[in-house]
Amino acid sequence: MRFLLPMALVLLAAPTFAQEKLTGSNVDVRIAMTFKVSEAALRKLVPDGWEISPATSGPNQGANLSMTMVNQSMSFDPDGKPLNPFRGVAFSVPMKRKGSDATVAMIIAGIFTPNGAPGAYGLYLPAQVTIDRKLRTEMDGKITVEESWDLRAGGGNSLLIQVHYVPGPATRGKVEARVHSALKPDFFRIYRFEAANDVVRSVPAGIDRASVVAVKASGDKLGTLFDGSQQLISVTSIPWYSRQVYLPAL
Repeated sequence: MRFLLPMALVLLAAPTFAQEKLTGSNVDVRIAMTFKVSEAALRKLVPDGWEISPATSGPNQGANLSMTMVNQSMSFDPDGKPLNPFRGVAFSVPMKRKGSDATVAMIIAGIFTPNGAPGAYGLYLPAQVTIDRKLRTEMDGKITVEESWDLRAGGGNSLLIQVHYVPGPATRGKVEARVHSALKPDFFRIYRFEAANDVVRSVPAGIDRASVVAVKASGDKLGTLFDGSQQLISVTSIPWYSRQVYLPAL
């Protein structure tokens, strides 16, 4: 099945909706990249009692870090009131609690516009974020997309990203996932979302419609992960992402 979201977020059994608390909803345009980075460096950023659980199959096979570029189009509070959309980049690791077989995504860091920081997970740095996105359609129907992201936070933390690709047919699916925080690992939010996914590069799957992929990071966390030894595993364009976010029942 080609519809595999970054870091293999686990599908969960249907919960009792009435006991959960809706905290908001949003519609985004996203790009997700996965990498294989130094496990020694990664272990310094994840909590005790948890194990790193890289993807074992699919387009992200072998990846132990996911970078999700979030460009919100619309955002709403639980009552449907419009909020100011935020933009930024989140980093997560596929993790398993020791003794468990369930793999979940765990947020370890992020850089976002000030209205998105520190965020529910308490880990996002406030930053100035500049996004340049260009979509070009040729007379013959060929489409190319070029994106450049420049994120600058305090303390020498910065992130520069460039990605150019030719989009292909996207697959559509519905997913439910629990996403944890490395800062407070017992805390998680429940995501229920529908998205369109287009894998534009995957080393395991032999797919490559991306002509440029470049990531440069600095700072006490990201600089240790992106030290030149990282290996890019996949790039997935997510042109449409619609999500509802819940907190679990107490």
